[in-house]
Amino acid sequence: MTNNQHRPCPACKKDQAKHRGNKNGFEIFTCLSCGSLFTDRVPDGSEAENYDEYYGDSNLSVPAFIQGRLEEIIGGFGQFRRNNRILDIGFGAGTMLDVAKDLGWEVHGLEVSLPAVEQARRRGYEVFHGGLKESEYPDDSFDVITASEILEHLPDPEADLREIARILRPGGLFWGTTPSAKGISFRLTGLDWSIISPPEHIQLFSVQAVHRMFKNAGFSNIVVKTHGFNPMEILEHFSSKIRPKNRVEDQTFSRVETGYELNESLTSSPFRRRIKDTINGSLDLLRIGDSLKIFARK
Repeated sequence: MTNNQHRPCPACKKDQAKHRGNKNGFEIFTCLSCGSLFTDRVPDGSEAENYDEYYGDSNLSVPAFIQGRLEEIIGGFGQFRRNNRILDIGFGAGTMLDVAKDLGWEVHGLEVSLPAVEQARRRGYEVFHGGLKESEYPDDSFDVITASEILEHLPDPEADLREIARILRPGGLFWGTTPSAKGISFRLTGLDWSIISPPEHIQLFSVQAVHRMFKNAGFSNIVVKTHGFNPMEILEHFSSKIRPKNRVEDQTFSRVETGYELNESLTSSPFRRRIKDTINGSLDLLRIGDSLKIFARK
């Protein structure tokens, strides 16, 4: 494809888009209608991310502070508990499954990575290996469906959202997170932002796009908050521009590790937690947080 050729916007299906540049062999565009970022094409079989190789011993576990945060999130789902069934899509290390089980939910999971599925099954969980459409869950099966950092990977996200709406009971809750196309990190670092990483991530949505997609898929009462950013990545971006070209770095910058370290630090005391909440409140007010946190009811 040339710079002027691209798939329709995966959020609003419009064709008009601004070319942003090339990354990892993919042309990147911004939709002129809804502001989403997306690749010119969906990766074919030879380009697609191999999720069987994605998970291993190093990333099938998470820092302890994440469990505490998930306890807060899932603890807030109590008002939706009717059939007592919760589904986590793309459960990865399985921490969401663990916390939900401890809180008394009947837990189900879906994951495309075979190593993650095998680990979950060894731990006694009822999980499905494959895509959502292949799972064939019955209508109105779940009170709550969660999907953390999943929407940016999907070839046809609205189709998957329609399937989620089908298997979520009336009045049930979808909770999910996905990177923002209009967050502060993209505004400052552009295509250098590590989240823009095709063929793994093939679209990032705006708040407007999320509302449009979820409404079209059959959801109502859609709330989207914009929280979080990693200042270390922004600092790394600008400092790399002024380093001598012949300088050899001791180690490669890790967005994930520095993000974990920052979040762990900001949740280590009530005072620091208040600082984090204040920062997130400001980012949400300005709509420039890097992460979209989505609450939508069927």
